[in-house]
Amino acid sequence: MIRLKNEKEIEGIRQSCHALADLFREVVPQVHPGMSTKDVDDLVKKFIKGVGGKPAWYKEDFPGAACISINNEVIHGIPSRKRIIHDGDIVSLDIGIDLDGYISDSTHTVMVGDVKPSIRRLVQATRESLAAGIAACVAGNRIRDISNAVYDVAHERYGYGVVYEYCGHGVGLDVHEDPSIPNLPEGGPNPRIQAGMVLAIEPMINLGTGDVDLASDGWTVLTADGKWSCHEEHTVAVFHDHTEVLTACDDLVC
Repeated sequence: MIRLKNEKEIEGIRQSCHALADLFREVVPQVHPGMSTKDVDDLVKKFIKGVGGKPAWYKEDFPGAACISINNEVIHGIPSRKRIIHDGDIVSLDIGIDLDGYISDSTHTVMVGDVKPSIRRLVQATRESLAAGIAACVAGNRIRDISNAVYDVAHERYGYGVVYEYCGHGVGLDVHEDPSIPNLPEGGPNPRIQAGMVLAIEPMINLGTGDVDLASDGWTVLTADGKWSCHEEHTVAVFHDHTEVLTACDDLVC
């Protein structure tokens, strides 16, 4: 069931999302070669505690405050002291804050040091596909309009693989809500986008195939062919006459 949010609920979600944008502004500049993904997770935990919130992923028993995925890890990488970030890596930080019961959700992929031009192109394509998806997310359109926009940029324009086993979703009062938002055209439910929807739009784009595998830890999702992947995400709220990017942080450099 799709839950449309009222003005009070959207304001609560907005405050959570603004805190999350501030988190990215503080944490991203501190990501550097030689630190572990657990070091990054500690920074995330400290920030969330400082704003009076809780890591949203704890609601789903994920063993970290942030999903931290490196290179060929698509999503849900578990923070660890053993996983070290190196020069040239790309590191996706998928983070949510539970602030007084209101949930935010956003992902940014950080390019660490001297990243290859081919990988920078992948990151740019993923960011463009997210922007296209957001532009299509307006009242009166349908969910598949978002899917088509993401796919047209990532696959038709750039030729990359689009992950199809995982997708965007409703968010705000829980971590994962209806509707599902695939990143490529497919069958299934295609509800009309309505004012009051709060959605997490999140392209997961791969250099090679869109196929993925689940690692033995039961969480980390890997590209099936070992090629690198990029993940970008924003939480948006739909109004009758506009769509607001609640997690916007346009001054972020990553």
